[in-house]
Amino acid sequence: MTAVASRPAATRLVDHFEYGLDAPICLTWELTYACNLACVHCLSSSGRRDPRELTTDECKALIDEFERMQIFYVNIGGGEPTVRPDFWELLDYAVAHHVGVKFSTNGFRITSERARQLAATDYVDVQVSLDGATAEVNDPIRGAGTYDAALRAMDNLRDAGMKDFKLSVVCTRDNIPQLDEFKKIADDHGAQLRLTRLRPAGRGADVWEDLHPLPHQQRELYDWLVAHGEGVLTGDSFFHLAAFGDALPGLNLCGAGRVVCLVDPVGDVYACPFAIHDNFLAGNIRDEGFKQVWQESALFRSLREPQTGGACTSCSAYDSCRGGCMAAKFFTGMPLDGPDPECVKGNAEFVSAGDRPAPSQDHSHRGTVRNAPVPVSIGRRRPPTTMCDESPVNAADLTPTGS
Repeated sequence: MTAVASRPAATRLVDHFEYGLDAPICLTWELTYACNLACVHCLSSSGRRDPRELTTDECKALIDEFERMQIFYVNIGGGEPTVRPDFWELLDYAVAHHVGVKFSTNGFRITSERARQLAATDYVDVQVSLDGATAEVNDPIRGAGTYDAALRAMDNLRDAGMKDFKLSVVCTRDNIPQLDEFKKIADDHGAQLRLTRLRPAGRGADVWEDLHPLPHQQRELYDWLVAHGEGVLTGDSFFHLAAFGDALPGLNLCGAGRVVCLVDPVGDVYACPFAIHDNFLAGNIRDEGFKQVWQESALFRSLREPQTGGACTSCSAYDSCRGGCMAAKFFTGMPLDGPDPECVKGNAEFVSAGDRPAPSQDHSHRGTVRNAPVPVSIGRRRPPTTMCDESPVNAADLTPTGS
């Protein structure tokens, strides 16, 4: 792949990435906003299907364009992609057209039969989402019965002979103590552990203050990742932690609009999978085609310009963390050229957050959800008013721990 525009001579691979490539190397495609769950931290506020979703033919035409652009694989998500009736048809079509597929799922529809189908299909990878190594931690976040569904799906994939599928975990202050347990679950299933960062996007903004890891847990996470080397995937989730010392494996750069983007269910193209907001909307594939949006949109061109880094450039760790995550800053009301809200140097404490942007869209369920998150306060660390106010799973631990 080559650059989309002229740039200064670069000697490091990351320098080429900074100015953008002629096709993304990490493309997320949300096939649907429909979901059978209502996870409290869902970054796309998924739940209800958007009636304007791309049709099957439009999806196939987009896959054809990916093939022409030599985009080697796409990360398919949602919502829950398997609820689309044509999901399996589109998966087969992508593979037949030399576009590999990595899709994320809550596991409810990964039956033994589907697992065998996936294990026999080339260029397909599966990520099963789980946000607690026990049901007591997972289900209050993802919904009642979701822990068992995810483990059942992983059992089915393992028994079908599928190797190196992914166990995908969003790190929260409640599951950071379970990192070793997550690794064991992955190892026991012949899977690979993938850790991602909680972002304050979508419904995640509503639970950010309660769920994002505390400062000492950021250090705990960094040390754990250093100890486990490249056996655990992180993508570009934790490059803000590089300020602790050595950079972690991964991109270690905000790739938004440079090597990363998102296509949503109605064909809108955003600079980042974690920034589904009008401010980061580059165009729509129905109007212009994906290639034109990627290579010509004014937003993407601006993101590929040299960035100043603002006040962060005076920090000794700037070359390591590059100011952190654009989406995390935006959705917490921080300036985009300021420090990450979880800056490990503590610099975010000295920056006043502005008004938090309201979401541009919300597809959350309007009624009762069968697997709605259970109403227990697993990690809020607040003493109950009375014994009856405390969840039975935490009744024995009534001492606040200072969060």
